[in-house]
Amino acid sequence: MTPRQTPMIIDGQAVISQSTDWRDVLNPATQEVVARVPFCTLEEVDRAIDSAHKAYASWRQTSLGARMRIMLKFQQLVREHTKELAALITEEHGKTLPDAEGEVGRGLEVIEHACSIPTLQLSELAENVATGVNVYTLKQPLGVGAGITAFNFPVMLPCFMFPIAIATGNTFVLKPSEQDPTSTLRLVELAHEAGLPPGVLNVVHGGPEVAARLCQHEHIKGVSFIGSSHVGDIIYQLASQAGKRAQCMMGAKNHCVILPDANKNQAIDALIGSAFGAAGQRCMANPVVVLVGEARQWSADIVERSKKMRVGPGTDVTVDVCPVVSPQAKERILRLIDSGVEEGATLALDGRDYQVSGYEQGNFVGPTVFTQVTPQMRIYQEEIFGPVLCVVEAETLDEAIAFINANPNGNGTSLFTASGWAAHKFQNEIDVGQVGINMPIPVPVAYFSFTGSRASRLGPLGPNGKEAVKFWTHSKTVTERWFEPDSISAGVNTTISMK
Repeated sequence: MTPRQTPMIIDGQAVISQSTDWRDVLNPATQEVVARVPFCTLEEVDRAIDSAHKAYASWRQTSLGARMRIMLKFQQLVREHTKELAALITEEHGKTLPDAEGEVGRGLEVIEHACSIPTLQLSELAENVATGVNVYTLKQPLGVGAGITAFNFPVMLPCFMFPIAIATGNTFVLKPSEQDPTSTLRLVELAHEAGLPPGVLNVVHGGPEVAARLCQHEHIKGVSFIGSSHVGDIIYQLASQAGKRAQCMMGAKNHCVILPDANKNQAIDALIGSAFGAAGQRCMANPVVVLVGEARQWSADIVERSKKMRVGPGTDVTVDVCPVVSPQAKERILRLIDSGVEEGATLALDGRDYQVSGYEQGNFVGPTVFTQVTPQMRIYQEEIFGPVLCVVEAETLDEAIAFINANPNGNGTSLFTASGWAAHKFQNEIDVGQVGINMPIPVPVAYFSFTGSRASRLGPLGPNGKEAVKFWTHSKTVTERWFEPDSISAGVNTTISMK
C-alpha cells in the first residue's frame, strides 16, 4: 500500500506540512510503512496557535447549550465510528481489536461527561451577604490550551484533554504521538463533523521542538501532558517557567497485592490480563505482583497461566498479547530482561526471541515472568512498558504496604482479597493515587478525576472529573450592590465595611 500522508488540522482543514522532516509510521506486527508523519515547522505550529487564539474570541461567547449540543453530536459520531477508530489504533499501535474498541469506549466516557457542561460549569452565589450586596463566582475559560499525548492510547488520551477543555470554552492545539497519529486525526475530524467551528481544535505534529513551542508560546495558557517521566519533567518545567498552568501524568511502577484469602483463579486471571494486555504498554498496568503469606505458593500457577497467553497480531481477535509499538521499544525491553538475568532474578518464563508464524518481522515479546525480584534490580526500578511481570513476596499485608510506599511512583495499585477490613486498611495506608480493590486496572470513570500521585504526577489538578473543569477554567469573584434611583448617599466612609 502507498503510505498515507498525515496532515495537520488548522482552521478546520487538513493541511499538508511543508516540513522536510517526515517520519515513517509502522505497523508493529509487520513493519509495513502505513503512514508518514511530519515534524512540523515552528511557523506551522505558530499558525495553529494563532488560529486557536482567533477562534477563542467567539468560541468563549458560544452558549453552554450550543457547546453541549456539539458534544452530544460528537459522542454519537464516535460511537458510530468505533470500529473504524479501533482498526486505525490496531494498525499503528498494534493492540488487539477488542482492546482498541475498549479504548474508544473509555474515551467516549469523557466525551459523554463533557455533554453535561451546563451543570459542570455552574458557579456559586451568596445573596445579601451585606445589605443589598451579592457575591458570586464565575468559572471562565483560560484561553488556548495545548495537549501532548503518548502513543499507548491514541484515542483515549486526547479525550482526557480536549473535550472538557473545549466544552468549558477554551480552544485547543493537540500534538499526538508521531508513532500512531491517524486515529487521533480521525477523532478530531469527527469533532469537526459534529459542528465544532474552525480553529477551536487544531492538530500539529513533531518532537521536542514542537512540544517546547506549545509550552512557551504567549497565547497558550494551559498545557496537559501524558507520557514518560523524563519528558513530563521537561514539559512541566518549561510550561511553569513560562507562566502556564500545567498538568503532567507520567511514569509508573504499579503493584498488585494478592492476599491468600483472595479468589485464586480470579486474582491470577486479573493479574496476567493487567500485566500482559496491550503488551504491558499501559501506565496503569500491573508489572509487579506482591504475593502475601500463603499466596507466595501461587508463583508456579502464575507462570503456567502466563504460558497460555496467545501472542500475535492485533487483528486476530483470539490473541491476548500484541506486538510492542516499535523495534526500539522491543530492544529496550529485551535489554531490561537481560539485566534481570544478570542481576540474579529467576527468569521463570522467557519471552525473548518470540516468533509468530507469518509475522516474523513483528515486534513481538512473549509473556515474561521473573521471580525472586528485589528493589535494587533495574527490572523493578524502571518502567519496562512491556509484557514483563516481576513477582515479589511479603510475609504480611503491612510488609506489602511498606514495600509499595517505598517506591517513588504513585500512579496505581490493586489489592485482591475477600476481607473488607484488609481492603480498608490498604486503601487508607497506601500512598498511591488510584487504588483498585479486586480491580486489576483502577482507571476511574470519566466523572471522577485521574488521581495519580507522587513521582507519577506534576501539578495539583489531574484530567477528567471536577479537577479537569477546575484546570481548564479560572474563577472570578464578583461583589455587587445596586442602589435605588436617586437614593441618598450615606456619605464618605474611610473604613472597609460591608454592613
